[in-house]
Amino acid sequence: MKIAVFSDTHGNTGKMLRTVEALRPDAVVHLGDYERDTGGLKKAFPDIPLYQVCGNCDVNSTGPVDAVVSFGPVKTLLTHGHRYSVDWGRLDSLVYAAQERECRLVLFGHTHMPEYTEIGGVTVINPGTAGKGHKLTWALVEIFDNGGIAAEIRDLS
Repeated sequence: MKIAVFSDTHGNTGKMLRTVEALRPDAVVHLGDYERDTGGLKKAFPDIPLYQVCGNCDVNSTGPVDAVVSFGPVKTLLTHGHRYSVDWGRLDSLVYAAQERECRLVLFGHTHMPEYTEIGGVTVINPGTAGKGHKLTWALVEIFDNGGIAAEIRDLS
């Protein structure tokens, strides 16, 4: 299963849409800032499952701040990350939240800095920013039938 993961589009959706068009992933994840940026994805790719959470810039949103979903055999926590103090470079609260929910994978954004690491048995991935910053990035996450997880941070071009 291939999952395209985006965060922090901040209204800049063209490159995200072109990436999804080219890849045709099994699922797309948008991790907030701006939630409304997923409208184009829903319209252009109604056949691709879309999972999304709200970020700190999603004022008056009624969408979830966190979500737990399963991608094949891998239970996954989706969050923008701002409620877990990730902007201070600390991932302990985020990892603990994933462990509490028995998630092996956590996808988060907010910092605009891509990251791919494993902490305490949890794979932690931040795709970086797809819309605002010096370097635009996204993450391709692959989930295998045996529960294996592989990921790559890619430039958004």
